[in-house]
Amino acid sequence: MTRKELVDLIFKKRSFLCVGLDSDIEKLPQCVIDSEDAVFEFNKRIIDATLPYTVAYKPNLAFYESYGIKGLMSLERTMDYLHSKKEECFVIADAKRGDIGNTSKQYAKAFFTKEGGFDFDALTVAPYMGQDSVSPFLEYANKWVILLALTSNKGSDDFQMIEDNEGSKLFEHVLRKAQQWGSEDNLMFVCGATKAEKFSEIRKIVPNHFLLVPGVGAQGGSLREVCKYGLNKDCGLLVNSSRGIIFADGSENFDIVAGQKAKEMQQEMSEYLNF
Repeated sequence: MTRKELVDLIFKKRSFLCVGLDSDIEKLPQCVIDSEDAVFEFNKRIIDATLPYTVAYKPNLAFYESYGIKGLMSLERTMDYLHSKKEECFVIADAKRGDIGNTSKQYAKAFFTKEGGFDFDALTVAPYMGQDSVSPFLEYANKWVILLALTSNKGSDDFQMIEDNEGSKLFEHVLRKAQQWGSEDNLMFVCGATKAEKFSEIRKIVPNHFLLVPGVGAQGGSLREVCKYGLNKDCGLLVNSSRGIIFADGSENFDIVAGQKAKEMQQEMSEYLNF
């Protein structure tokens, strides 16, 4: 999906919601547990219920890889289903890859090609090993790298907030340096909602890039604060919610409740897009 296609989709749906498919089999409702493929059945019902209000989905690979081949088969079926609705959603692999160049080249093939079995639109990538670990992912047309910059987890302060002698923080160096590798047409940044007060500083460095924003909802981030400091003329945000939507209800009506939660977020987002 190109930048224009993504922006058009956002304004068509009046939404910049990304639903995280962190489909932990231990948390699935009992009504899908006995299905032949419980994870896929759960994902399908979540997708069907939330698609009118959602522009992106983000499977977290850990919840699929942890069940080996069976888990990857569930992911493949989920991706096939999402590809059948490819005009309606942008799909992110939350895999946080990043290794030496020849290894990253293979990761890129795995996630960005049909031969790899998944053909995602975007992939989260760790920047710690530098340009040669990131550039193989940027070689694919109409595919996106989403580089970790300022994350929501408690341990993010261990490294990301370290300052140099001039007062620049490490995450700010990541934002500046990465712009030499990619462009606003193929490079996004992960910036956590729990650090929303930093978004004005982030926008000074990357005014036009898209930001993938986890941490709204269950982790305590504020959508209002994220939008106040993070929105740009093209929206420029994909705000992720996982547990707050997909596990909002554990009954046989889990998908209906998920759709309601997604609609509530979409309605709030629509208001922010007016500004």
